[in-house]
Amino acid sequence: MTEQPDRKNRRRRRVKEIDCQCCRKTFRFCWQCRCGFAICQECMYENFWGLSCNGITWVCPECGDQNGYGNQ
Repeated sequence: MTEQPDRKNRRRRRVKEIDCQCCRKTFRFCWQCRCGFAICQECMYENFWGLSCNGITWVCPECGDQNGYGNQ
């Protein structure tokens, strides 16, 4: 028997569209908190002054939890 090694084990990741809770537009990528709050990159730039004080983490305006900018 000949097996096709990568086809059987490969999973295709479905692109999930996310709604930004600031501008209400739909994007492929948004920064997300564990509570479900999502903000697009453009809104993050506009509100960066209020969401981050060190440029490494950002604070969710909904629950107050800290989230990192890496490994999202």
